[in-house]
Amino acid sequence: MSNNMKLCVSLDLESSSENLALVEKIKDFDVWIKVGFRTYLRDGKKFLEDIKAINPNFKIFLDLKLYDIPNTMADAAEDISKFGLVDMFNVHASAGFEAMQTVMNRIKDIPNRPLVLAVTALTSFDNESFKKIYGENIDLKAREFAKTTFEAGLDGVVCSAFESLDIKNNTSKEFITLCPGIRPFGEDSGDQKRVADINFSKENLVDFIVVGRPIYKNDFPQNIVKKIIDNL
Repeated sequence: MSNNMKLCVSLDLESSSENLALVEKIKDFDVWIKVGFRTYLRDGKKFLEDIKAINPNFKIFLDLKLYDIPNTMADAAEDISKFGLVDMFNVHASAGFEAMQTVMNRIKDIPNRPLVLAVTALTSFDNESFKKIYGENIDLKAREFAKTTFEAGLDGVVCSAFESLDIKNNTSKEFITLCPGIRPFGEDSGDQKRVADINFSKENLVDFIVVGRPIYKNDFPQNIVKKIIDNL
């Protein structure tokens, strides 16, 4: 999978209509669409249907970062998997081995189950703020979270591009790394602390790059998407 990096476009606009207008503009590209917390709370399952109506081949990554007791997480995972609309979703690795394993056991027999990733460390953390919560340096803990995720049978992790290679070396080259906050051509990083460009992501065998602002803040988002895909 590593040689075939995929673009995941983040829908973070103010309204459903703006997000769908963006999807309409990029409908001819082979990309994944990331639907986050705010968008899903506001627009729900119908929004996922609206995306697939524009292009049934779009793959949807539902970015809700499930974090609860094992059974509740598994219940949510089962519902998401049975929508038949979601191709990938995520949980928090810090929910622990038991929770992650419970999720995978629950959905393993669902036909075409979505890929499941676990978040290691949010990209908004720097080392100091991370250490206050988790008591360890980001890179060490991210590696540990990734190993636990791998052992629990998940498909991969959400991590920073800076951890991708180390995580693959400590799990498997097939273990998916999805990296948010990518500034494809070195654009301004906003509120993300640890960001990378396309070339760095390639070198570190990232499987999915998530790009938001550089695409949707552009007057011609389709041109940026094309440029990114040409560079993948």
